[in-house]
Amino acid sequence: MNKDKILVVDDDREITKAIALLLQKEGLAAECAYDGMEALEKVTDPQVCLLIIDVMMPKLDGLSAVLRIREKRNLPILVLSAKSEDSDKILGLSMGADDYITKPFNPMELMARVKSQLRRYKTLGSRNEEQRQGILRTGRLAFNPTAKQLTADGEAIHLTATETKIVALLMENLGRVFSAEEIYRRVWDEDAYSVENTVMVHIRRIREKIELNPKEPEYLKVVWGLGYKIEKIL
Repeated sequence: MNKDKILVVDDDREITKAIALLLQKEGLAAECAYDGMEALEKVTDPQVCLLIIDVMMPKLDGLSAVLRIREKRNLPILVLSAKSEDSDKILGLSMGADDYITKPFNPMELMARVKSQLRRYKTLGSRNEEQRQGILRTGRLAFNPTAKQLTADGEAIHLTATETKIVALLMENLGRVFSAEEIYRRVWDEDAYSVENTVMVHIRRIREKIELNPKEPEYLKVVWGLGYKIEKIL
């Protein structure tokens, strides 16, 4: 099974070996490179999801490598350096690094920074992908309007065609209250006369499928005297 990898780049082989072992103990895959040119070759691997790179290296220094990597990849980059002056840190960050840590480093601090960058990268990546697909999200729920698919905590929810149309209407208008009559007109595409019970039955069935506790719904709520809505939850 393919696994995300962290590329560790330093001409000091003892340091690369130590960092690689540290990452592996945390369940992360690591690959090593020993100069800037080798880093440029190995970072093209799509499985590489984070780069830890030293500044002072032969053939191509770390910051020059970062500049060239940034032209092709938008992955987290953590720069290692023996230089601790603020001006050095600012230079590293301005050239495309996401974080900067000085040598000698505390292994626990390095791992904390690595994990923080990975969390941010994966969260941002998944959000960008959802935006590209037009995914509508509220709390545990996500609706793909193209695939007409609702998920809760990543698990597909099996809805009938009518239930899907109701969910689509409410997910596309999070927080907006729709009367039973308006839901009926939009979903059934017919004039609405005494449709409260019909709509209510479908609402109840949807609740049973999406709510952890249907008797105390978190998402699909009734606004008494007005209608129904799906709550917008971050």
